[in-house]
Amino acid sequence: MAKILFVLTGASYWTLKDGTRHPTGYWAEEFAAPYATLSEAGHEITVATPGGVVPHVDSMSLRPAMAGSEEISLRQEGVIRAAEELRRPIQLAEARLEDYDAVYYPGGHGPMQDLWEDPDSGRLLTAALASGKPLAIVCHAPAAMLATRDHGISPFKGYRVTAFTNDEEDAVGLARKARWLLEDALKDLGVEFTRGEMWKPYTVVDRNLYTGQNPASAGPLAEEMLKVLN
Repeated sequence: MAKILFVLTGASYWTLKDGTRHPTGYWAEEFAAPYATLSEAGHEITVATPGGVVPHVDSMSLRPAMAGSEEISLRQEGVIRAAEELRRPIQLAEARLEDYDAVYYPGGHGPMQDLWEDPDSGRLLTAALASGKPLAIVCHAPAAMLATRDHGISPFKGYRVTAFTNDEEDAVGLARKARWLLEDALKDLGVEFTRGEMWKPYTVVDRNLYTGQNPASAGPLAEEMLKVLN
């Protein structure tokens, strides 16, 4: 049995470039699908957030139209409701990499609000990447990589990475409202950005780094982790 640290955003909104607050949090599928896959395989999960706040699910992500169907939405809601780890997160600042066998970051727009500049998350990601342990990051959560810069240089430079694309952000109507776009920011970080079709599952594995493009990629990303953990 492996111990896996899930690092979730503590934000409930995302500040747009005009100063308005867009309600958000973590995306349901990006937590629920990997949580179900990994916990059903017998692995132990701990949730960490900045300040140890109880993470907020983006209500939009539980709408049947966004989840794919009412059945899927209800299933994801059931996983979230049953996941006691969500109600007793540890403080991200107190998370010790040596206590875990793998690290996973689900997305949602929340990481664009807090994790992108969180120094505790930046230190954890830097250590996890160097450790060789599986490090999985999906959708908007690669924004957290921006906090790893040391004198402008990130340890993720040169890694093959995918994340929520500019096209996908435009399709949901938020590209023109965002202070910055994730795809552009990651390219500026020096990663080798790669992508698949919009909304289709797409994952990339480069050494011990596992990234997924969008919510549909979260389940397949967990399956990739299982290959290493089992």
